[in-house]
Amino acid sequence: MASVAFYTLGCKVNSYETEAIWQLFQSNGYQRVDFEADSADVYVINTCTVTNTGDKKSRQVIRRAIRHNPEAIIAVTGCYAQTSPNEIAEIPGVDIIVGTQGREKLVEYVEQIRRERQPINAVGNIMKAREFEELDVPSFTDRTRASLKIQEGCNNFCTFCIIPWARGLMRSRKPESVIEQAEKLVKAGYLEIVLTGIHTGGYGEDLDNYNLAKLLVDLHQVEGLKRIRISSIEASQITDEVIAVIDGSDKVCRHLHVPLQAGDDEVLKRMRRKYTTAQFRERMVKVREALPGVALTTDVIVGFPGETDEQFQNTYNFIKEVGFSELHVFPYSMRTGTPAARMTDQIPDEIKKERVDRLLELNTELTVNYSKQFVGDVLEVIPERPFKEDPESGLLMGYSDNYLNVVFPGTPHMIGKVCKVRLDEPGSEYCHGTFVRVLDDGKLPLIKEKVV
Repeated sequence: MASVAFYTLGCKVNSYETEAIWQLFQSNGYQRVDFEADSADVYVINTCTVTNTGDKKSRQVIRRAIRHNPEAIIAVTGCYAQTSPNEIAEIPGVDIIVGTQGREKLVEYVEQIRRERQPINAVGNIMKAREFEELDVPSFTDRTRASLKIQEGCNNFCTFCIIPWARGLMRSRKPESVIEQAEKLVKAGYLEIVLTGIHTGGYGEDLDNYNLAKLLVDLHQVEGLKRIRISSIEASQITDEVIAVIDGSDKVCRHLHVPLQAGDDEVLKRMRRKYTTAQFRERMVKVREALPGVALTTDVIVGFPGETDEQFQNTYNFIKEVGFSELHVFPYSMRTGTPAARMTDQIPDEIKKERVDRLLELNTELTVNYSKQFVGDVLEVIPERPFKEDPESGLLMGYSDNYLNVVFPGTPHMIGKVCKVRLDEPGSEYCHGTFVRVLDDGKLPLIKEKVV
């Protein structure tokens, strides 16, 4: 039996797509082996190009695969492959280059290499792509939450971002295909589905009379589906229609990841973001009215070119005002080929580090404050695995619907099931709780209960 090994760099969408590519190889009789521990017949490297560092790491992993087995077939795909195929082609030992479209032919390309031993560069002009690439994932390796990719590409062209050039323009998956895939995942035993994409909240902008709100309504009809989680959504895409669906839902999780990037209007303008802080604030107020206790998580870039001390302080103050439950903090990283990389007023690294550290301290404070609200409440947690810091402790860990990472005593058969757990101790990395019972009524009421 031929063997294949995978290495995934970058985002959760890449992880989803690696799983989809594995399904293609598996259906053609391949065995999956560990990238580091085994010598595979085929290596597939799914690359990232969001930063210059992503390009560098991608090249390093490609060379590592070649060293593992110089006789193996080396296939490189993903965003770096899409934007810089010629750079990858210069690495001796690379056999196949496929970008972010046409991955369904990868196994076919491998067989062609076996016959002809001639390198294949299958990267096309992604900006001409208009159809969503159908890559199904009926099951996931070691995961209790299923991702479902509903959308590809981005039309925003933020000044710091290369992704439109790596992923192309917005393309939405057909609604009937999304529902069919959701039904398959539920039949496979998944209780929670995470809707994901490059610009997930923009789903439907290229479809006639259909959008994310309508998709959420249709997903509620999937029998057996307990949770719907939206991986990320822009503030401008949290429309009144989306909020109305969330308000009336017993399945949409009390968690939204809403990228902020900066809390100062001048910086947002230079980033070419499509909202002001006032507009962002107004959307967050409406979300909280529809979903009391909602976890609002966000991304923040610090040290964007030209960011003054005052503008950073505005961002710091705005984050405190909104009261996010978790921050993902990134120092601005110059990405060759973007308008921001050509801006002259770049911020020194030591200032970026200082600002990152301040926001990380704030993040700890915000996370603990958010989790404190729920001490004594019974939340619904789907345990995903044994407690990572002590797998033999008899503790399980998983996420509540409002995105608290909860550790509690349990048994392996509870993994993947909806469990009632009382929150006992708040925390910044994870909270501690006490198991109450496995939920068996087939419903997921997003209403807190008090243990009397």
